[in-house]
Amino acid sequence: MHNQDTFTGPSFSLKNRIGRLIWGLVSIFLFRLSPKPLHAWRSFLLRCFGAKVGRGVHVYPGVKVWAPWNLVLDDECGIANGAILYSQGKITIGQRAVISQGAHICAGTHDYTQPGFPLITMPIQIGAHAWVAAEAFVHPGVSIGDGCVVGARSVVTKSMPPWMVCAGHPCKPLKERTMVSSLEKVL
Repeated sequence: MHNQDTFTGPSFSLKNRIGRLIWGLVSIFLFRLSPKPLHAWRSFLLRCFGAKVGRGVHVYPGVKVWAPWNLVLDDECGIANGAILYSQGKITIGQRAVISQGAHICAGTHDYTQPGFPLITMPIQIGAHAWVAAEAFVHPGVSIGDGCVVGARSVVTKSMPPWMVCAGHPCKPLKERTMVSSLEKVL
């Protein structure tokens, strides 16, 4: 961090703040105003600002991204309108993972035990085939395992295991997630 005392100055460098200012303008005029089907356009804009974006990624125009350069979006993941990627620290979203509307993925907090209230950033890892449902909140430093489902409005304060359905405040594993094959659905 640039400054350890948030009362006397900003937590981030001037370069970071200018980058976020420019991104904010691009986000308002070119990202948010783009038609819903233009996922490739929004992926291009994110890449221009340093995000690592895989193939077939669907980021909708109503997604709020704090700092694209701290974002990794793997192939075919989807981020719904109204989701917030508060990427003060690195956020990684795995292949075919889904972040639903209103979900808040927050990679920064403050150390309230210190007099200067310094910013702390911790990376968030969301595994492949995971689903963070509507309006869930994911705390800094959390890992959500591959295939894990986080229920709507859950508050995830600790890492969640792979292939489990998890929900609550605080979020807890509830049951194993099992996948039904296409052939089983027909029969």
